[in-house]
Amino acid sequence: MLHHRFDGPPDAPVVVLGPSLGTSLALWEPQLPALTRRWRVLRYDLPGHGDSPTPGLTMDGLTMDGLTMDDLAGMVLAVLDRHGLDVVAYAGVSLGGAIGTTLAVAAPGRVGSLVLCCTSAFFGPPEPWRERAALVRREGMEPVARATAARWFTPGFAGAEPYLAMVRRADPEGYAACCEAIGAFDVRDRLGLVQAPTLVIAGAEDPATPPDHARVLADGIPDADLLVIPEAAHLANVERPDVVTGALTAHFESPWRTP
Repeated sequence: MLHHRFDGPPDAPVVVLGPSLGTSLALWEPQLPALTRRWRVLRYDLPGHGDSPTPGLTMDGLTMDGLTMDDLAGMVLAVLDRHGLDVVAYAGVSLGGAIGTTLAVAAPGRVGSLVLCCTSAFFGPPEPWRERAALVRREGMEPVARATAARWFTPGFAGAEPYLAMVRRADPEGYAACCEAIGAFDVRDRLGLVQAPTLVIAGAEDPATPPDHARVLADGIPDADLLVIPEAAHLANVERPDVVTGALTAHFESPWRTP
């Protein structure tokens, strides 16, 4: 079972927050004070990240070799099932957003509202992701951590270090397995299956998932809205927390889709 925690009123509707590759559930702390006023917030750690188990031969009955986005979405569904949660709202950054898209495609009755932040329906060909997986298996997390700030934040952002520390603490095997899942991910031809009301958010200066990636999502998902945030890169919820928090609360206050 993925490590996870709840915050907010126990009887409120549940909003699930998914983290990006290399981060922990603490990624969403800038949004917690506002979200927990009205919703019960469920955050989780990816395999080998934060306090989730370091992948060994198996986790939740799944072999870590050849981990897929469907597997990661299944792990999140297992958390929802454990707590008897039928319909939730979901927001995710980057890999967390791809997990949300996968949930909305594969289990549309479980996702009542969806926010996809700085993410993509296709993160590019698998080779660079396999190379990054091989790098961390060979040399650990430090080479990735050194290159991360320029991709996650705009120049001059002063608050990067706590998030780079999350990268350094990640288990190389868990990180590598998630890289391989990203490299094999492509739902561009299935976006029309998403039924939940959807908001797509992009950082205007995001080099990892540029606004063009967000437009593919917004154009492919029926009736999706698109918000491009200036002066923000890949972790827009950290760099522009006021804008992202306001967008999340406004979207989740709108009616959710129910089965």
